[in-house]
Amino acid sequence: MSSPDRSHNLSPDPTTTGFGRVNRDILGTLHPGRLYFAALALCLLGIGWGVWSWTQQVFNGLAVTGLHNPVMWGAYITTFVFWVGIAHSGTLISAVLFLFRARWRTAVSRAAEAMTVFAVMTAGLFPIIHLGRPWLFYWLLPYPNQRGLWVNFRSPLLWDVFAIGTYFTVSVLFFYLGLVPDLAILRDNSTGWKRRIFSIVSLGWSGSTREWKHFNSSYLLMAALATPLVISVHSVVSWDFAVAIVPGWHSTLFAPYFVAGAIFSGLAMVLTLIIPARKILHLEEYITSSHLENVAKLILFTSLIVTYSYLIEFFFAWYSQNPFEQTVFMSRLVGDYAPLFWLMVVCNCLVPMLLFIPSARRNTALLFVISLLINVGMWTERFVIIAGSLARQYDITTWGDYGPSWVEWSILLGSLCWFLFWFLLFIRHLPGIPIAEVKEAMVHGSPAMNSLSAEGQP
Repeated sequence: MSSPDRSHNLSPDPTTTGFGRVNRDILGTLHPGRLYFAALALCLLGIGWGVWSWTQQVFNGLAVTGLHNPVMWGAYITTFVFWVGIAHSGTLISAVLFLFRARWRTAVSRAAEAMTVFAVMTAGLFPIIHLGRPWLFYWLLPYPNQRGLWVNFRSPLLWDVFAIGTYFTVSVLFFYLGLVPDLAILRDNSTGWKRRIFSIVSLGWSGSTREWKHFNSSYLLMAALATPLVISVHSVVSWDFAVAIVPGWHSTLFAPYFVAGAIFSGLAMVLTLIIPARKILHLEEYITSSHLENVAKLILFTSLIVTYSYLIEFFFAWYSQNPFEQTVFMSRLVGDYAPLFWLMVVCNCLVPMLLFIPSARRNTALLFVISLLINVGMWTERFVIIAGSLARQYDITTWGDYGPSWVEWSILLGSLCWFLFWFLLFIRHLPGIPIAEVKEAMVHGSPAMNSLSAEGQP
């Protein structure tokens, strides 16, 4: 989707062997086997269990959770921040790589953009789940009403409503805009009611030079808009904590720290999703080991930033000579939350160091394991920040530890299944790799597509 002249049409052309093969291979992924439906069934089962667990909370109140004074933000807010981080990184990965003209982004861009939309849909559930009366969630929205109620614009909870709503809108538009050429290809390769649906959503795309010119301009504009929006929105999420005077939260480091952590966790989630999909859908020629290695290099880079942030936090606590700050950070090192803290350090700081080894970056199984450990580590990091700080505030008589109950763990499992359910539906009905971009890479002689280009091009 770069700016060179596009006098050729990237719609399916049966006389072109290379392009025809791309259509056949990628559209063939829309017809998965039994393993796909087994995974879909497991996701539905997990969603059902999570919904049932939530009904127990609705009928019995928040007493079924582990939340108590002083830790009134726990696993729900932790998971909210985790999914928001995953969401913010997806579009950022795709948009930034596009702006820097990184052609290898073709393999991961569509999965990253889809991941963004589904992660926002998952994150948006948790502020509602966390409410004691979730059926009144619409009170968070500033709208005129006869009760004279109005929202508190100084509340970080309201900031999140605007931030998440804005980001979700831009992410959906960015995702849909990139899909339009592929939706036209699906239209031309479908029949019956599917063809009618794809005809509507493809917006009459014909692949003319004029359309490509406007498409490239629009996509560039959306990428340029999404990049600063992602950074600003996740900074707003960090201010949920940084504006409070809770020890361990009140820091100017949180905005860049949270943005780096979001990119870090999002890159890991991209690997977690595309490595199994690559194997199951037989896309090894389109998602090559070189693509995975490039993602691994970015993970290594962002891991170093996150590690530096951890060290700086402890330096600030020592340098400030604030006894309350020092107590919080000492409790992370040797207190009740120390096991979780050291798990976080191992998963986020030490394990990614393996990626300095070139052979490790090309070992698909090892990359998958590392990505899973990073996901665990990033959730644990948010838990340590939230629960660990609230549990050790100013007055020692109010200290108390927190652990999630089975209801909370069940809802967390349900949220993971909810996210995977939507991703599975996505790869079943839409191309997981942008077909038009693959063809463009062949035309422009991208090294990643040499094996495909060799078969022929116009």
